[in-house]
Amino acid sequence: MSSPVALITGAGTGIGGAVARAWVARGGRVVLTGRRREPLTDMASRLGEAALAWPADAAAAPAVARVVDAAVERFGGLDTLIANAGGEGSGSVLEADDAGWQQALQVNLMTAVVAARACLPALIARRGAIVVVSSLAGLAAPPQLAPYTVAKHALVGLTRSLARDFGSSGVRANAVCPGWVRTPMADAEMDALAVRHGLDAGGVPDREAAYALATRHVPLGRAITAEEVAEVICFLASPAAAAINGAVIPVDGGATAVDLPTVDFAHEGRPSTPADPSAPHPTP
Repeated sequence: MSSPVALITGAGTGIGGAVARAWVARGGRVVLTGRRREPLTDMASRLGEAALAWPADAAAAPAVARVVDAAVERFGGLDTLIANAGGEGSGSVLEADDAGWQQALQVNLMTAVVAARACLPALIARRGAIVVVSSLAGLAAPPQLAPYTVAKHALVGLTRSLARDFGSSGVRANAVCPGWVRTPMADAEMDALAVRHGLDAGGVPDREAAYALATRHVPLGRAITAEEVAEVICFLASPAAAAINGAVIPVDGGATAVDLPTVDFAHEGRPSTPADPSAPHPTP
């Protein structure tokens, strides 16, 4: 498909911005939407004629409908929705109040629901694709983030429902679940983590030390980049992934492969190469 068109929510920075850059680099065109005008227009100016910035709240149905109309008018149609918009949702079930729950579900779940509903007619017309950006919190529960965790788990259910209901119309839906990604939002969380653990360099929170602490049990031993997540998203939206529908793919450096109860059994510095097959085996 030549010059495929993607609508990206939460497109100004972080993963959304990385996807926009990667999409255009592949010869595609993008419609960038989000609540903050300045990051969108800045990104669009850097991407040139292949990009259209259209500020909107992805959870507001009339606003998203206008974004879809603008995409069709400017580029002739729509091939992919990348539902990337999201936000916070802190507190345990006891701590989070009704307003906090409503806000977390609105920004993390309903943005994807509303965007998918608005885009589906155009996507069906082109047998397109949806990629939902969930989180590692869509597969497991981090502490004191109940509203966020519930919303991100719900995105996995949304993805599977879309795949089930619209696969017969030629629309594929898949989700990615990033772990720690180096974005402005994660940087702020790392600064807070550094303060909490007394990690500082000259009185300034040591962000790199905080990232190292947060990823110390991740097999790759590091946070991933927004560009790495974007590569997976672009693949899932491409014809190369034509048979992938309803998949939920962690992009987490192997974090979900770790058996937490055995973490303390790891031997630091021990070679990870397989044992010599010619060596004698112990007798049971």
